[in-house]
Amino acid sequence: MTLEVEDLRVHYRTLRGDVKALDGVSFSVADGEIMGVVGESGCGKSTLGKSLVRLDNRMKHVGGSITLDGASLPIADDRAMNRFRFKSVSVIPQYAMSALNPTRRIGRLVADLLAAHGISYAATLPELTRRLRLVGLPERVLENYPIELSGGMKQRVVLVLSTLCDPALLVADEVTSALDVSTQRAVAETLVEFRDRGYVRSMLVVTHDISLVYQIADTIMVMYAGRLAEKAPSDVVVTEPLHPYTQLLIGALPEVGARFSERRLTGIPGRPPGLRNPPQGCRFRARCPLAFDKCAEQPPFVEVATNHRVACWKAGS
Repeated sequence: MTLEVEDLRVHYRTLRGDVKALDGVSFSVADGEIMGVVGESGCGKSTLGKSLVRLDNRMKHVGGSITLDGASLPIADDRAMNRFRFKSVSVIPQYAMSALNPTRRIGRLVADLLAAHGISYAATLPELTRRLRLVGLPERVLENYPIELSGGMKQRVVLVLSTLCDPALLVADEVTSALDVSTQRAVAETLVEFRDRGYVRSMLVVTHDISLVYQIADTIMVMYAGRLAEKAPSDVVVTEPLHPYTQLLIGALPEVGARFSERRLTGIPGRPPGLRNPPQGCRFRARCPLAFDKCAEQPPFVEVATNHRVACWKAGS
């Protein structure tokens, strides 16, 4: 196994109290696996990705552990995480400019990053230029400032930058959300190619776009209100979802070529609960059409079929 996450609990500090963004999350990612993490805004998926690299100082590690290739990641200690970032676990942020300095040329920025990790820029340059060409960028892009590049070009630069040291795990956080459709597909295909070439061993793709992640992910994990709702192979999640939330999420997607002149597209009624004081039991029960008395108790996240785990009292019944 590449990644093991056990009972992870992460809160955000606020003046009005802690927000329980992750509340007991456990899962694993195998060697070579691309796992998609999906759910509504505020479900905790981006927090999960950031917690693996300890990117946000507002985060408070409350409990749980993360193990990467048998080594425990010190996610509660920002300084101790420095030796794991970029080399063992790396991240592509949602907005490429979050990783690029507007006052630095791309080449200078790469040199500074490599130097911070004790790596020679001159020795890395041949591989750097080869990977830039692989994603359709010329070597001269190293002389450009970020503002001179399009959104898609910046995202591909960050992809190359984040995988220069062939990390064991890459977290791609909403990397296509600010791109047009054709560029989204190109970036998604590049993620798969980098995995296939061994530039990154395993990948966590955080997104709200199920249709996109379905095309590239081996497994999809659905989150709701800081907890896991369902996890299964991509085909199973899309064609045979068991959790009511997953079913409604899939059902809310429009079909290509379908006409909706006679009826309106329906979303999921209601809204996710606040996570400062989340409700007891199943957090989806206030919006769930199948809710019953037992939903006042928290359902366990259990395996109901081979490689298919669900947190629902009625799943499989």
